[in-house]
Amino acid sequence: MTGEKQAAIAAIEAKADMIRGVADQIWEYAELSLQERRSAELYCRVLEKEGFTVERGICNIETAFSASFGKGRPVIGILAEYDALSGLSQKGGSLEREEIVSGGSGHGCGHNLLGAGALAAAIGVKAYLEETGHPGTVVLYGCPGEEGGAAKAFMARDGLWRSLDAALTWHPEDVNEVATGSSNSCIQTQYKFFGVASHAAGAPEKGRSALDAVELMNIGVQFLREHMSDRARIHYAITDGGGVSPNVVQPKASVLYMVRSNHVAEAVELQKRVDRIAQGAALMTDTTFEKKFIDGLADTVSNFAIEKVLYENFRELGVPQYTDEENAFADELAKTYPGSDAVPGVAAENDEKLKEQVKAMRAETGHAMNAFLAPLYAGDAFKAGSTDVGDVSWLTPTAQIHVASWPNGCPGHSWQNVSCDRTEIGHKAAIHAGKVLAAGAVDLIAKPEILAEARAEFERRTAEGYTCPIPMDAVPVVPDLS
Repeated sequence: MTGEKQAAIAAIEAKADMIRGVADQIWEYAELSLQERRSAELYCRVLEKEGFTVERGICNIETAFSASFGKGRPVIGILAEYDALSGLSQKGGSLEREEIVSGGSGHGCGHNLLGAGALAAAIGVKAYLEETGHPGTVVLYGCPGEEGGAAKAFMARDGLWRSLDAALTWHPEDVNEVATGSSNSCIQTQYKFFGVASHAAGAPEKGRSALDAVELMNIGVQFLREHMSDRARIHYAITDGGGVSPNVVQPKASVLYMVRSNHVAEAVELQKRVDRIAQGAALMTDTTFEKKFIDGLADTVSNFAIEKVLYENFRELGVPQYTDEENAFADELAKTYPGSDAVPGVAAENDEKLKEQVKAMRAETGHAMNAFLAPLYAGDAFKAGSTDVGDVSWLTPTAQIHVASWPNGCPGHSWQNVSCDRTEIGHKAAIHAGKVLAAGAVDLIAKPEILAEARAEFERRTAEGYTCPIPMDAVPVVPDLS
């Protein structure tokens, strides 16, 4: 690596203890989507101390922030997340299910590490800009509510990401790789139906059942499934059945719907059809309903030009290495869930030859932690999940990496993840992710031809234009599902 890039890496190493401390503090806070007040404030204080210019509450989102350093273009954005999940309170470094707070929250998706790794990357890029005096700006964005808040999509609606020349991020995973491919877009909507209560036996003709309306809506959507894209998905949960007395015509009931499709424009159109089914259910039952938008996010747009840059830096930096004790812990943890023998990564999922390579790499490692870099995959790929990183990728060239933070095959949103997130295995992942992202950002700043190639690819892939799933009058709020 060049001396300038080594300076960025050295800056991260010099701050390693601080980065570990931030990751652990966010892990302890374990705040839910759009409620991450202490987490966001911790980042803002640390970034101000590190010499960044911090703006709190950006895009009218209380727990969102930006922290910038530098001057002029290119402007490189680094995305941080820090929200936790409900019901996943768990003791760190444990090999069994041990709640700290009964029913409490925990970082089952590793966002305590994600944010800390993004912080590390921003610190590294800042050091590079200071060392060289090169024109350019790095901006760390605090993006709350990824787990059901879609803050990045609200920011996309407000045009925030258009100001960037590129955006970089990472996510904890069970494998070291450069991520690629599209994901599902997703829209969540709550429907509250209102009827008239009455005695179900004595005066049924006076009742108007809101629960009937919910059931009819669900039936209507079941018939819709035959007439939508095979990559679309519709999920629902009845959040209020109206009561527990069967001899009462239920005057209220509500249902939460999630509409997914491989392309955000298709999801928006499919959502309109679901809305019309709700209208039909209300007409059939002589009830009324209120529709409340919860969140929405777009599919991801790949950028092979930046992904190649990240891969080359990942290859040069290597992957996290583990002590005998760390490997022993991961090996034992892998025994607590099924699927620990899976072949991981996007390359293995989409290419049989690359799958055999990954198999051989896993066999050579001999432990549950995947201490190798998976091959770069540069083809069409698809994952059925959803992320609001997709909305960023529709407005600026975007790429992300995965860094092994827990053992192979470890299920997402699990207590095992939470346990690993508070260990040196997790710390190593966050710090290493920061190094790879910082090194990649240095290349984007120092080599304008890479950004030109990335922009050309971006323009080609997004030629149809961005369809924002967020209505103009919607605001990010903690959903009331009562």
